[in-house]
Amino acid sequence: MTTPSEEDASGSGNTSATSAIQQSSLTDREIGSGLREALRIGTERVVDSLGRTDGFNLDPEMHIPLPKTLASVQSALKTLGMSALVDDLELRLNRAAEIATPKAKELFWQAIEQMTLSDVRTILNGPDDAATEYFRGKMSHPLAEAMHPVVDESLGEAGAVQAYDRMMGRYKTIPFVPDAKADLTTYVLEKGIDGIFYYIGKEEAAIRRDPVKRSTELLRRVFGAV
Repeated sequence: MTTPSEEDASGSGNTSATSAIQQSSLTDREIGSGLREALRIGTERVVDSLGRTDGFNLDPEMHIPLPKTLASVQSALKTLGMSALVDDLELRLNRAAEIATPKAKELFWQAIEQMTLSDVRTILNGPDDAATEYFRGKMSHPLAEAMHPVVDESLGEAGAVQAYDRMMGRYKTIPFVPDAKADLTTYVLEKGIDGIFYYIGKEEAAIRRDPVKRSTELLRRVFGAV
């Protein structure tokens, strides 16, 4: 007689066998296309979420605080009751990231298209964020270079540069305070890219785990075979 556990094991084996057959029917090109599509869709969803007013600012995971190099400035101005200058800059840093994010979507998509077909099956069978981490490792530096002028422009558009100058101008009138400065463009750029990758990883995981998130036939074929 077949026991329930034996039936479960048999069922599990059949499922694994079916998955293996489904995967073997997919070409590396189809799998690569599926991974790219998952990243494109994930990027679009993330950009729509973060690239709006308060997308960064009111998200506890993504909110961009003042750079640590400006801690002495924050402390000194708070003591003098001038925290508003610091708060204004912090808000504008988040606004700059929100402005830059939609402009970065095409850059992300271009980078996604440059993914090679090598190791695509390893990525497909890897952790829930395997494609995202592969993408991050290969593309972070080129993306940072391409997005640098975008973020630089966004800081000006958000008024962050002027807010920084106002804050530092007041700070420098305080006697005996240490020197302080920050590279706002690099700082917001790094925080922005980290935030986008963080949520793309979550979107990739959702596509892998939840059939409802597989919004195209290609995604259903590729990720339904895992």
